[in-house]
Amino acid sequence: MSSTTGPVVDIRDLSVTFATDAGRVVAVQDVSLEVGPGEVLAIVGESGSGKTVTARSILGLLPETATTRGAVLLTRKDGSSSADVVTLKRSDLGDVRGRDAAMVFQEPSTSLNPVYKVGWQIIEGLRAHGGYSRAEARAKAIDVLRRVGIPEPEKRIDHYPHQFSGGQKQRIVIAQALVLDPGVIIADEPTTALDVTVQAEILDLLRRCRDEFGTAIVLITHNMGVVADLADRVAVMFQGRLVEQADVRTLFSAPREEYTKQLLGSVPRLGQGLARTQERAAARPADWAQAAPLVAARDLRIVYPGRLRAPDFTAVDGVSFAIRPGEVLGLVGESGSGKTTIGRAIAGLTKVTDGSLTVLGTEMNGVKEKRFRPVRERIGFVFQDPASSFNPLLTIAQAVAEPLVVHGRAKDAHEARGRVEELLEAVQLPTSFADRFPHELSGGQRQRASLARALALRPELLIADEPTSALDVSVQARVLDLFAELQLEYGFACLFISHDLAVVDILADRIAVLYRGQLVEEGTGEQVLGAPQHPYTQRLLASLPVPDPDEQAARRASWQSLA
Repeated sequence: MSSTTGPVVDIRDLSVTFATDAGRVVAVQDVSLEVGPGEVLAIVGESGSGKTVTARSILGLLPETATTRGAVLLTRKDGSSSADVVTLKRSDLGDVRGRDAAMVFQEPSTSLNPVYKVGWQIIEGLRAHGGYSRAEARAKAIDVLRRVGIPEPEKRIDHYPHQFSGGQKQRIVIAQALVLDPGVIIADEPTTALDVTVQAEILDLLRRCRDEFGTAIVLITHNMGVVADLADRVAVMFQGRLVEQADVRTLFSAPREEYTKQLLGSVPRLGQGLARTQERAAARPADWAQAAPLVAARDLRIVYPGRLRAPDFTAVDGVSFAIRPGEVLGLVGESGSGKTTIGRAIAGLTKVTDGSLTVLGTEMNGVKEKRFRPVRERIGFVFQDPASSFNPLLTIAQAVAEPLVVHGRAKDAHEARGRVEELLEAVQLPTSFADRFPHELSGGQRQRASLARALALRPELLIADEPTSALDVSVQARVLDLFAELQLEYGFACLFISHDLAVVDILADRIAVLYRGQLVEEGTGEQVLGAPQHPYTQRLLASLPVPDPDEQAARRASWQSLA
């Protein structure tokens, strides 16, 4: 436990500017923050608000193009010494990293080296700070793996990162951060890439880090439910400045600043979807329920054959559902439940093993590509990560025009320009953005452009695979509003895949819950989320953090009893 009585992190009048080709960019301006021993401070704000730059300055992890002014005082956990990270030489930063402060990155897969065993990667930090024999370092690594909840740590210490699930990899990254018993951990979006059930487990682990290890945590997140669940105090940043700071209950119950109110108002909440569902229902023709489904699955099975004598893996097992014209079906479940596999099967990207899957009148079981090609242009696809789904060498206009050119609706991107500008206006992007490259757009702008590309051929069916999971809450709210408006305007049917129940509740007419490849529950949002019948749906619902500290404490207790 910590023996220091003062703050473990004391940021005073921090300003950070970056040198770019376009001139100096001010990322952080005059920020002052303190983090006490064993305290969880959440720093929240939109992308570009300066929260990650502020957090990385604690470890001196800013690039060479950064100019830092002010002070970042880091105190050792036992209170024996203090150092100003801003003035430390690069050679001295290695002494404080890991021992006084450690980092947990957003994506565990990229922060773990795939060619080294996880034990070696944990022990590497111990070796860097010296004083441990090989046997002592291994014993300490096994102990920390056990404490973060990795089963059979004596065996798993010799496994590689790819042999662990996403949630286990995040536990290993946290073990790396904890092994030298630092005074503070900087957790940069530690749950963004995780399902709600795994997210609940990681939040529980971070809470134990605070309680058992006495470690302070600086939490960078855009998920206000996570803030309500874990934080003691909250600092709100906007355009590089600190606009509000308060204890978690005060901030959620009585925010002072208009920006904080907007941020909290953007958070999707369960129960918001009823009005939108009724609006969509009112816009449909009277005989809508009798219309033939655009997608119909009966006892659908999709099996991936095993390799190197491994057994076959059944990804989808006997699933039946239907999507009617103009209807939005929300498909929810954790990683590995079969959500994306079903979406890919509907798009003709994954083969059907058994059962029946009819898409726009075409049976997908045994279908040949030549026969399905004319159907493909009637289907749009919105991907989870717009950055990786765009060709970085094409402008936005060329990317949006690509489906039109591929399917012969236009000779080239120049000829399709009129339709492209019409689509950009529909998704509320300025037409001047047409000549920009994907890296010149923000995450929300790229997702709007991705929507424009999906709608280019006026599809009858849209498959949206986690399209808002990587977005800030305020950007997510605008994209969801836009999605709902476009769905009403264009009338396309949609399979909306997500692990966020509140998002699905806002958009979907019906919700289908997948668990280990099987459909365990289906109904309206009111039925599935209001009165869940299956234990898995109940657990999924209890795992979802809500932006209210008192309600979240009760939900956490409910989740722990169900888990």
